[in-house]
Amino acid sequence: MEKSVFLEIIGKRIREVRLSKNLTQLDLVSRIDGEVDPTNISRIESGRTNPTIFTLQKLADAMEISLVQLLDEEYSIES
Repeated sequence: MEKSVFLEIIGKRIREVRLSKNLTQLDLVSRIDGEVDPTNISRIESGRTNPTIFTLQKLADAMEISLVQLLDEEYSIES
């Protein structure tokens, strides 16, 4: 799988989970105490940047799911 495709898939998954939790990008940033720049959330969700594993863990924590759940597109958001 190409890097760009992988980043788009991850970004789409983050957006899906965020929206399922009724969170805006700014809500998400506030939940991680501003450790990720708001514009970076947009870049991650659109697949334009490669988030670190630390950033992905912060996002998962902020959305109250595990990192595995965040990365597994087969995992039901409703679970």
